[in-house]
Amino acid sequence: MTSNMLSFRNKVALSSQMRQDPYFAITFDPQFSLPTTLSDVYPTPFSPIGRRPQARSGALQQRRRPLAVGHRCVAAAVDDRPLGTRLNAPGSPCLRPPLQAEALLYFDDLTLGYNRHPAVHHLRGEVATGSLLAIVGPNGAGKSTLLKGIAGELRPLQGRIVLNGLQRRQIAYLTQQATLDTSFPIVVHDFVAMGLWREIGAFAGLNRARRRRIEAAIDGVGLSGLEGRPIGSLSGGQLQRALFARVLLQDAPLVLLDEPYGAIDVASVHDLAALVRRWHSEGRTVISVLHDLEHVRQEYPETLLLAREVVARGDTARVLSEANLLRAQRLAGGHREDQATAICRSNRIGA
Repeated sequence: MTSNMLSFRNKVALSSQMRQDPYFAITFDPQFSLPTTLSDVYPTPFSPIGRRPQARSGALQQRRRPLAVGHRCVAAAVDDRPLGTRLNAPGSPCLRPPLQAEALLYFDDLTLGYNRHPAVHHLRGEVATGSLLAIVGPNGAGKSTLLKGIAGELRPLQGRIVLNGLQRRQIAYLTQQATLDTSFPIVVHDFVAMGLWREIGAFAGLNRARRRRIEAAIDGVGLSGLEGRPIGSLSGGQLQRALFARVLLQDAPLVLLDEPYGAIDVASVHDLAALVRRWHSEGRTVISVLHDLEHVRQEYPETLLLAREVVARGDTARVLSEANLLRAQRLAGGHREDQATAICRSNRIGA
């Protein structure tokens, strides 16, 4: 069997896997010879991003993507330079400044939306491990949509999100209170315990160690004594604390918070913000969608300003300048529904 035939078979296997799971990806490097069999490369014909395949012939090589934000529907060029040395495309805002740490996730020409209507488009870049990042922007800017994409709840219309070695159970996602059905008959203890479902499954029992973890999470957010209360009887601040307890219980390296301080009392904001600072000090990556710009200036060193596309990204004081905020408002106001229907054609991974 010729090398060309092996190349074709391997690529078909890899393409099939990537369509099934957008969080797995490897690419062929043409400068190396192909292996004799797939078993010479890896036990399976794919390898998680972030883990180098044990290829004796070196046929497979992990690739990373460039940092610049794309404005055209073209395939991203491969950039093999070290992450901290890459240059941004002239005139393009960057999804992150030059890296000082390993990237945790990558956006590769990412467009997300609903019913083929893009809500946020052509994002390319990366977020470093241990970042404390705020996402801000006008209403309808695509902030919550981006979090849903990272959490795996929304498939890309175009491009992909690559998690650097993370599994979905290692992502803690706090949704907005408005998405909850508080009339559902469940008490605080059981509501918080739902944070374990990805770890233990839907029907596994709670042993003594897990119950201690649940109690510690409830105590950690200041809800001790309310374990037996129905969630429908909680105040807004108490319900948000219960949601934070679920996140705390998951002990995840990546935490996604969608409007974590909306419509809650000042004391709860103070306590929950302290918990976010603790997560950051522990080396976790925290990405929050927020509306209170003063809170962002005080608490978040990095900010991403969205208006369906990237307006600015980097140091919070620089990003939240008056000029950038006005530009974001103009961009958000200029997106009409008839414009939003146009989606560039490309090879859709994970669609």
